[in-house]
Amino acid sequence: MGLYTFADIAADGAPLLDEAEGEELIRVERAAALAVGPRAPEAPGSLFLTSRRVIWVGEGCKGYAVDFVDISLHAVSRDPEAYPSPCIYTQIETDGGSDEESEESSSETNGEIELSKVTEMRIIPSDPGQLDKLFDTFCHCAELNPDPNAESDDEDGWVHGGSDEDITDGSDAEFSDVNPIGQTDEHHIAQAVVELQINDQRFEDAEEIDERLRNGN
Repeated sequence: MGLYTFADIAADGAPLLDEAEGEELIRVERAAALAVGPRAPEAPGSLFLTSRRVIWVGEGCKGYAVDFVDISLHAVSRDPEAYPSPCIYTQIETDGGSDEESEESSSETNGEIELSKVTEMRIIPSDPGQLDKLFDTFCHCAELNPDPNAESDDEDGWVHGGSDEDITDGSDAEFSDVNPIGQTDEHHIAQAVVELQINDQRFEDAEEIDERLRNGN
C-alpha cells in the first residue's frame, strides 16, 4: 500500500508493465517533475499513467510508483499560495493513515524518506497547458480502479443480496416471535376475540353509568 520505489525499467527508460494482469499504458508526460511529501521536487523525469498505476521515472532510472487504488484524492492545483507551480495534487492512502500534521516528521528518518508513510504527492508538468488533459487522464484511470472497500451498507444487516432467510438469521428474539403480516394461529385468534369481548363489556358498562348520571339516578 502507498508509494513505493519502482525499478522495473527497460533500457529505453520505459516501465515494464504487468501485462499478465492486463496493465496498459494510457498516457506519457515527458519532463514532469515529482514532489514527494514535503520534499522539494525531483528533477524532471517521465510520467507514465497506466491502467493500474502512476509511474514516474527520473534521472539515473530512479523511479516511484503508486497504484491508483491507493490514491484517495487527486485535484488540479493552480493557487500559488498552496504551491508555487501548477500541479496535480494527490493524497495517498497508507497503513498509518493520513495525518498531515505528523507527515513531515514521520515520513523521514535520518534524512531518508520513508515512502510507505508519504501521504501527499505532486506532479508538476513542464507545460502548465497540459494540466487539464493530464487531470482528465487521471480521472479516467481512477475510474478503471474503483475502491474495493467502497461497498453498500450490508454490514448493518439492512441490505443483502441473498434470500429472506439471510435477513432473519441472528435477529433479536423480540422480532423472531412475531408472525408475518396476514398470518395468525388459532391461539392468537381466540385471544383477540376474548380481548375484544372484554373491551366491549367495558364500553357497555361505561355507557350505562353515563345514562344513569344524566337521569339523576
